[in-house]
Amino acid sequence: MNKISRRTFLKTATAGTAIATGAASLIGCKNKANDTRALVEPPVGKMTYRTNANTGDRISLLGYGMMRLPIEGEGSGRENPDAPLDQQMINRQVDYAIAHGVNYFDTSPAYCQGRSEHATGIALSRHPRNKYFIATKLSNFKPETWPRAVSQEMFETSLRELQVDYVDYLLLHGIGMAAEEKDALEAFNARYIDNGMLDWLVEQKQKGRIRNLGFSYHGDISIFDMLLSWHDEGRYHWDFVQIELNYLDWNWADEINERNTDAEYLYAELQKRSIPAVIMEPLLGGRLANVPDPIVAKMKQRDPEASVASWAFRYAGTPAGVLTVLSGMTYMEHLRENLLTYSPLRPVSKEENQFLMQIAKDIYDLETIPCNECNYCMPCPYGINIPAVFSHYNKCIKEGNLPCTHEQEDYQRARRAFLIGYDRSVPRLRQADHCIGCGHCLPECPQHIQIPDEMTRISDYVEMLRQDIL
Repeated sequence: MNKISRRTFLKTATAGTAIATGAASLIGCKNKANDTRALVEPPVGKMTYRTNANTGDRISLLGYGMMRLPIEGEGSGRENPDAPLDQQMINRQVDYAIAHGVNYFDTSPAYCQGRSEHATGIALSRHPRNKYFIATKLSNFKPETWPRAVSQEMFETSLRELQVDYVDYLLLHGIGMAAEEKDALEAFNARYIDNGMLDWLVEQKQKGRIRNLGFSYHGDISIFDMLLSWHDEGRYHWDFVQIELNYLDWNWADEINERNTDAEYLYAELQKRSIPAVIMEPLLGGRLANVPDPIVAKMKQRDPEASVASWAFRYAGTPAGVLTVLSGMTYMEHLRENLLTYSPLRPVSKEENQFLMQIAKDIYDLETIPCNECNYCMPCPYGINIPAVFSHYNKCIKEGNLPCTHEQEDYQRARRAFLIGYDRSVPRLRQADHCIGCGHCLPECPQHIQIPDEMTRISDYVEMLRQDIL
């Protein structure tokens, strides 16, 4: 069970209120705090590159994650799945990224409700094929996609949508994702072993249709260790592995959620085998770009010119075994900001690393819900907007609007702010009290949050606030 879920509500509320801030998700929203820096024009020809020793590929340290593509209007295709993607803006941002040295583009059949590969293919096909590397995934999460023919067609569809004859980097997507540890191995075998898909992908690599074969890891460490043991034995060779790495997850991942694994261990195991690491979640779904105000003050005191996000990106890009760091960039401001950080990279020093480890502890002590707003849990069969509920709760911790008792100073103001904000950000019929505990969402969450438990906890808290009986 999620360790945060097991803790009493009063302890969580007290910790959040005492500091009056918390870590909330940001990506998909414009980062107004960093607007000034984001408007600075990044230099051309200064991108930092890393070389993949397996192939000699020279990869930009900044990788473009195609998960949060802009939509027509405001927002991204991840948060607004029904809105049409803004292909013109996607083209413009891809052009700008390539002009500034970005050459690694990461997508999936699952991103933007299945529209990301198509949009990515349109944008990239306007450039010479040798100017970019495409990474996509075999995202056969659902049991109906496990039959061999269906999984094979998913791969073939990816090639068609991306308008390419081969994929540079192909990942087994979301290894270790399951509601229970015992289910993780069963799911992995069903997706890749029992149907012969992994052997078939190796054949495609031999035919040149896949240049690098790897996997992205989420959750069950036994699956991660098993796949690396296969690499050691020569059963399967992994050209790269995608892991979650950021300064909070380096030492605190399994403290925040016992089904996660500290990045320190994951990275070290890859280094032992000289397997390049591709980094996802350098900002933890945006939470490390929108840290609590006291933490922002510490960072600004340390380096007044550095943005909060740049600290996290510098940290993720510093280890020598990192091939590229993925960022989902909805707005041009995000792209400029990240280009400035990696053009060129200024590695984190030993003293700065110690500073970030203390920042990580400060964030951990706030005990927010570790939701990255990936939306994999959606849609809920009962209409609950799970990410929005968690986002509001975390936001109220950040802003000091999580009242604990009547004795708390400014209790009534915080109470009103929480309840009014909740109703504004989450329609009543989509709030936590409509959760029936069906567990449909549990196997989909890469952070292994015990979502029904958290929904019950938040629902009970909201009801106490509404009745004013805290």
